Formats: sequence, structure tokens, C-alpha cells
Amino acid sequence: MPAGLAALGLDPPRPVIVLVGGAGGLDDDAGANLRRLFSDGLVATAVRAGAVAVDGGTRSGVMRLLGEAHHAAGARTPLVGVAAVGTVVIPDMPQPSEDAAPLEPHHTHFVLVPGDEWGAEAPWISDVATALASGVPSVTVLVNGGEIAYDDIARSIDAGRPVLTVAGTGRTADQLAAALRGEDADPRAVTLARSGMVRAVPLDDPRAVGQMLAGLLDAGAP
Repeated sequence: MPAGLAALGLDPPRPVIVLVGGAGGLDDDAGANLRRLFSDGLVATAVRAGAVAVDGGTRSGVMRLLGEAHHAAGARTPLVGVAAVGTVVIPDMPQPSEDAAPLEPHHTHFVLVPGDEWGAEAPWISDVATALASGVPSVTVLVNGGEIAYDDIARSIDAGRPVLTVAGTGRTADQLAAALRGEDADPRAVTLARSGMVRAVPLDDPRAVGQMLAGLLDAGAP
């Protein structure tokens, strides 16, 4: 992994922001708030911190929003998509399956890993982030998310990487936020919340997301 990242010009150590999640069930108002979240929160913080952003790299959901925000800001910080090769459409190569997704065109780098199913990229996203950080702070941000997101968050916690769940974005993110408040929630969310590694931040306050991200990247602790 370190040799492969070095070949891409991504020599560690670098602060890392990992984005995981989806976009299911988001309404138009939430989408507008998400765009501000990405521009004023994630991208602006990454630029100030000199951080690498890592996600699943496809032109869908929150990965598309991050790519578009990164492009709109003219950001030069690396944006690395980590995708299982059997789930994405690679230019000038046959489409591997009917549900294969195109790569998000504004990402600066891609790491293509083995796998033919959605979710196969999850351990690799975590490993890429750990290798890039190489001992300096890294943070995972959860926006919305489905079943795979529980695995993503568990892997972040196992790696010692604090997690920000954006409350108000739906599905897994809201389940984690509810668990943190002590409310009824998916048992998996309750277990993850008990780790002490997860914090919630509201969707309608993108500056708070940026401030909390910056604090975690400075401190390197939840």
C-alpha cells in the first residue's frame, strides 16, 4: 500500500478526511444543505489543514457532491477515490456489470482494488486512510449511508479514527445520532456509539462541522 500510494505522488504522512455514506432518501432541502456542508465544511477544512480526502470515488451520492464541491472551490488538495474494480466503469475498458457506476471525474486520484460487489472497497478505504495518515490525525465523516456504512464506521473505530455523523442526513447517520442521544436506534448504531469514538454534528450548521473537523485533525483524538 505505501509503495502504491507513493507511486501516485501521495507520500505520507498527511492529515486525512474520510467520507462515507450515501444519498438515499434525501429531499431537495437536505441536498442544498449538503452542498453547503461540503463546500463550507469539508472542502474548506481540507484545504486549510492540507488534508487528503478519501471516499468511494463514484459519481453518485455524497461522493459526487464532494467531487463537485472540490472542483467548484478550485481545491488542489488530493481527493482520492477508492473503488472495487468490478463495481465501476473504467474508461476504455468493458463495463464489468449492469450496475457498475462511473467514476467521479473531479477526483484527483483513484485506487482501484479487488472486488466485484458493493462494500468490497470498505476495508481498502480504511487501509488507504491509515496508510496516508501514517500516525497523523485522520477523521471519518458519515453522511446518510446504508447497510455498508455500519461496516465503514466499525472499521474507522477499529483503526482508532474518530467519526463525525451528520445528523439530519437520514438513515445510518441519523441512527448513530439517535444512539448518541440515548434514544431507540438500530442495535449496531448503539454498539458503535458506545465506543466513545463517535460525535454528532447537525446538517444545518456546516461551520460547526468544519470547526469540529479542524479540532479533531489538530488533536487527533475523539
